[in-house]
Order: sequence, then C-alpha cells, then structure tokens
Amino acid sequence: MAAPSKILVVRNDKLGDFMLALPALALLKQHLPTTHISVVVPQYTREMAEICPWVDAVIVDPGRIGSWSAYQAMIQQIRHGKFDAVLALFSSFRVGFAVWAAGIPQRLAPATKVAQYFYNQRLVQRRSQSIKPEFEYNCDLVRHFLQSHDIALQGVEPTGPYLKFVAAEIASAHERLAQVLGVDKHTQWVFIHPGSGGSANNLTLAQYAELAVRLSLPPQARVVITAGPTERAQAEALRQMLHLSGINVLVYHSTMGLRRFALNIASAAIFIGGSTGPLHIAGALDIPTAAFYPRGRTTSGLRWQTLNRPAHRLAFAPPQPAAEDDMSAIDLSSAAAVISGLIARTVTAKRN
Repeated sequence: MAAPSKILVVRNDKLGDFMLALPALALLKQHLPTTHISVVVPQYTREMAEICPWVDAVIVDPGRIGSWSAYQAMIQQIRHGKFDAVLALFSSFRVGFAVWAAGIPQRLAPATKVAQYFYNQRLVQRRSQSIKPEFEYNCDLVRHFLQSHDIALQGVEPTGPYLKFVAAEIASAHERLAQVLGVDKHTQWVFIHPGSGGSANNLTLAQYAELAVRLSLPPQARVVITAGPTERAQAEALRQMLHLSGINVLVYHSTMGLRRFALNIASAAIFIGGSTGPLHIAGALDIPTAAFYPRGRTTSGLRWQTLNRPAHRLAFAPPQPAAEDDMSAIDLSSAAAVISGLIARTVTAKRN
C-alpha cells in the first residue's frame, strides 16, 4: 500500500487529550516527514494545534452544540482536503460519519462504539482496561497505521519535551507576568490550578488551601493560583481561604489564550493540579508536575500520565481501602513534603 501524501488525524475532545496526542503526531511525522498532516480539534484546542510542529493544517470541529450548517461545512472542508487517510485517535459518531461522508478511502479508528463502523480499518485496544498511558494508545494506532503501509518503525521514537518555546520568549513572558503580579522578576512560580474539566474528581478548594499551607518553599518561590477564563471565581475563593490562613498568594487569570498560558507555564518551577488540560500542557513542556487523580481504572494516574520525564512527575491518589474516588483520603501532609522536595530541587536547578 502506497504511503499517503495527506493524512487527517482526529482528536476532537478535550485539551488534555490533545496534548497526549502529541507523541503520536511526532511519531507519524518522524516516519512520514513529507506527508501533509491535518488535525480535527475543537475551537478551544485550536491554538495549541496551530503551534504543534508536526501539524500542517487545522480543521475546527464545531462540536455537538454547533449548528447543522457548521457541521456540513466541516464535512465539505474535509472533502476538499482530498485526504488519503484518516486516523481517529478519538472515535465519535459525528466525526466518523463526517470522514465517511467526505470519502476518505483509508479510515482507521479504535474498534469501539458504534462509530467504528464508519471506518474500514480498526484496531482493538480495550482502552477501558487502562493498562498503559493514553498517549501510548494513541501511538499504537500510529504504529498500526505505519505497519499497514509496510513502513518499518525506526528504532528510536521521538521523546519530549513535545512542546517547546524559544528561551528568550519564555523569559520575556516570565518578566511580563512578574510585572503584572507586582513581584520581582526573579520570583519562581509555584502554580496551583484548582480548576478541572470535570472528567475526573479533583481536590476540593479546602484541600488545595491545606496543601498550599503545608508547602515548604524557598525564599524566591511564590504560590500562584492559576485560572482559565471560566475559573476566576474558584481562584478568588481559594485566595480568600489562604488569606484567612495568613498566606498571601498571587492569582493569575489566563485571559489571553492558551499559547500565552502555556508560555507562562513554561517558566514555572512546578505545576500542581488535577487531571486537567493545563496539567498536560505542563507535562508536554517537561515542567515538573504534581497531579491528583482518583484511583479508578479509567481515571488513574497511569492512564492519564503526563508527558514529562519520570523525575519531573509526581502523582497522588486515594489509598486502599478508601473508595477510588474519595479524594479526601489523600494524605496532604505527606504529599506536601514530597512536592516541597521537588520544588526545592527545581528552584536550585533553575538558579544554577
């Protein structure tokens, strides 16, 4: 089978899911460097897709709440793209019908749900068993696709960081944020992100407040509560809790898009939060992370493991015999001690 000249890759769910598709896109481009790769993503994720070095074009999915005319326009855009193949890393009925209706000849997706019948190539993965990280399931689809085209897998696959910015741009963003927050430009950020996409249980605001109080920080480090455009109330509530505890923290409201938010994450000493999109941006940047997960099979720290190197990655979950989604069972005192150690090492490395 001839190697395709134009491929469409679908990952049209949440931000974190797209970030965990980056290794698959890097692997695909490594083996097909001259192939034109387009991606289908939601509008919210578009900005991150546009800065991905392995993506040549972006098609926006209007989503389930989009109009019928917008959905038809997406099908037309896909049809006009004249793609040889589509890899659906995430399978949904809407997009399955769209790529079938657009007439893409080679259509590969996981063998799951009714949507699989829109595809003429399927791979049994059983992702619900969660025996490996999500990014590996994505890469498995790419490996299967390459092997079906008799393309030999190269010995060394791409490694992180999967998201990079120029050092001067990171430094400039750091100074700009320091100016906005009214602190010295040499301040090291300890980002705490209490927001969540809602797909997995998270710590409560009271737990995040307790964690922040228990952290032991170097003199030049400051806690910064981060918030997306719809999370301002949460951030302010957490700041007030900490103020009542005698802890003065900063709040950064991200209002200038995901790229700017990612730039600021790129200069952080650590990113602390639940299993959410910004956490996976930090992982893709190889910024140290401390993540809180339920213990459930499909929501675990293994399934939604971040992309940073092991030494930069901490994960906490409810212990046995607590219920798998009982986040109150996590020992925040122990977690804070481990996180404080990682912060100290990171700040020292940045200083040196």
